[in-house]
Amino acid sequence: MLALALLAPACTGGVEGKPGAPGVRDPYFPKLGNGGYDVTHYDLTLDVDPDEQTLRGTAEITARATQDLSSFNLDLDGLTVDSATVEGRPAAVNRAGSELTLRTDPKAEDRLREGETFHTVIRYSGSPKTITDPDKSEEGWLPTDDGSLALGEPTGSMAWFPGNNHPSDKATYDMRVTVPKGLTAVSNGVQAGPPTTQGGRTTYRWHTAEPMASYLAVLAVGRFETKTSTMAGGITVFTAVDPESAEASARTVARVPEVVTWEAEHFGPYPFSATGAIVERKGDAGYALETQNRPFFPGPPSVGLLVHEMSHQWFGDSVTPASWRDMWLNEGPATYAEWLWEEEKEDTPAQESFDEAYADDDNWAFPPADPPSAANISDPPVYGRGAMVIHKIREAVDDDKKFFALLAGWTKAHRHGNATTAEFTAYVEKATGRDLTELWKKWLYGRDRPAADG
Repeated sequence: MLALALLAPACTGGVEGKPGAPGVRDPYFPKLGNGGYDVTHYDLTLDVDPDEQTLRGTAEITARATQDLSSFNLDLDGLTVDSATVEGRPAAVNRAGSELTLRTDPKAEDRLREGETFHTVIRYSGSPKTITDPDKSEEGWLPTDDGSLALGEPTGSMAWFPGNNHPSDKATYDMRVTVPKGLTAVSNGVQAGPPTTQGGRTTYRWHTAEPMASYLAVLAVGRFETKTSTMAGGITVFTAVDPESAEASARTVARVPEVVTWEAEHFGPYPFSATGAIVERKGDAGYALETQNRPFFPGPPSVGLLVHEMSHQWFGDSVTPASWRDMWLNEGPATYAEWLWEEEKEDTPAQESFDEAYADDDNWAFPPADPPSAANISDPPVYGRGAMVIHKIREAVDDDKKFFALLAGWTKAHRHGNATTAEFTAYVEKATGRDLTELWKKWLYGRDRPAADG
């Protein structure tokens, strides 16, 4: 049985540790994430029973202390912690809702010191929960007709593994997922060897070499038709499609390499070693999601939706928002990628897409860089008006070669990192050599609809 005592700072060897913060004070999800450490790697071993919708897991977490720590927190919602160790020593666990607080023996000689890399192992089990977001969408663990689906934006990853569940802490991942024979387990990255079957159960191994925010982690368990190939540059293309969606998806899914190549020409080199798609049957989820390396689609996607979600590999997955207030940095460029595709492939000028978005009253409910609440971070202004901001930057540059160089420069400057809206506006002004205060005031932060040519 785990200890549930209140925790106190410890002082050993002249070093007084302090508790890590139980949240990072995100403006919309203040309790998400944790302070005092930075995760560098997650090693997850998961055993899934789709019939019972249960999970047994072991999370081995490698992290670096950013302060002297007497205790630190992890986010885990709903599952039971069976045991925990830090640096091989049993850890006391205090639980309050989705917050786990861990500490080792306060008398131990080797406390967690600032700059030290340490290893935590959490063994847990139970029935993962479905999380309802403030906007009423569902994420976390979603049962499907033939298995289960785990999605994480913005909070759902803590439904199936413990971690530092905020976009500001990115890490590499290894996953070993065991499922009943005949089912497939699909996750991020590349397969680390062929699946192995023993005792009627099959284990799949996935490796994500580039840093990934926890909300971009995905796990799909079910019956899939899978294909693996290699595109130019040695990028692995892995697709997994539910048989019910296979025929209707085939032509669009086959265009993944084409879309990635086209976007690399506009946004800079593709930032990952793998790409692809996961296509479930209709009804298994209510939305598509830019899960890293292979976006998720709830049924056969259109080409425009593929363009949108794949562009997130640059805008959102590689360059990840520092907080959920910066969500428009994901959705504005991704929506504009759709406009660019329509301009170049379907002879619909981006200006026409701009005019249509401008006329849509829904895009003027609030400024894209300042949603009023957590329930609004995926509302139309973040997408449509966010794309209008990008178009206005293009107009200000007035040279498409320089405009696309600006976009590619942004994805290069923050590759595999995090960025804020303030960093973006400063970058654009430095790159263009122009004071764009009025543009930001009217289009990014303004609450009234400006003149279309303003």
